[in-house]
Amino acid sequence: MHELGVVFHVIDQIEELAKENNVSHVNSVTLQIGTVTGIIPDYLIDCWNWAVSKHENMIDCKLIIEKIEAITHCDNCGHDYNTIVYGKTCPHCQSENTYLLQGNEFMIKEMEVT
Repeated sequence: MHELGVVFHVIDQIEELAKENNVSHVNSVTLQIGTVTGIIPDYLIDCWNWAVSKHENMIDCKLIIEKIEAITHCDNCGHDYNTIVYGKTCPHCQSENTYLLQGNEFMIKEMEVT
């Protein structure tokens, strides 16, 4: 389960930002996660809830996840399509001359603090 390592990394970054900005408590963190990152949101939330209870300035900090759909572009016909449904092969022209436009992102979008 790599979600725990991801959570530790995010918490480290949030705590660093909180310290730099004299934040006393982080109330929520919003993450943007692509659907082909391999991260399982339910596992991430479970790890998050356990981990924030160990950090005084993050106790009860809510994790908000915004899903970014995976979209692939076909260089042959120029169409964009849903990666999860069709994979690497373009459903319009059956070409494999494609590349992922979005869906593998993992970003801290924002945090709410007091």
